[in-house]
Amino acid sequence: MKYLLDGQETKRILFRKVNLMDFDVWLEFHKNPITSQYWISEVESPEIECKKWYEKQFHRYENNLGGMNALIEKQTGKIIGHAGLLVQNVDNVSELEVAYSLLPEFWNKGYATEAAKKCRDYAFENNFSDSLISIISLVNKPSENVALKNGMTIDKVTEYNGNKVNIFRIHKPEWKKI
Repeated sequence: MKYLLDGQETKRILFRKVNLMDFDVWLEFHKNPITSQYWISEVESPEIECKKWYEKQFHRYENNLGGMNALIEKQTGKIIGHAGLLVQNVDNVSELEVAYSLLPEFWNKGYATEAAKKCRDYAFENNFSDSLISIISLVNKPSENVALKNGMTIDKVTEYNGNKVNIFRIHKPEWKKI
């Protein structure tokens, strides 16, 4: 579990491993249609999708593939979303992704950018990779803005899980200049 940020923090956010006690909070993310407006996928039901999401995180934890961390707002103790470093396979290449998803009530408050920058810094400070990516749907301008604020630029356009995406990237030497 070397890629997890468990115990890390920023000015406003605490990072910790996800656990099943968070299920009901994250279920609300899956119930809200606005959270999937940028991503094409077959949705069975919010409950099944949330269950699959947790199973995927625990699989990642157990197999050293990174994983999302619960983001806890320091001021209130509420879960505001998830962010983390994920080992991904993009165009048959293993990559380390900075990923983030927030509950809609916490959008447009700078939390995603704050969490993404912490993930980037943690990865580079620990020499996990010489470059990092973020996989973002071509139409997801809010996530694209977070990637840009994280010092990333578009590296390429490709298809990922049936979606046309931009692969945003930052290289470690570029990060040192930020």
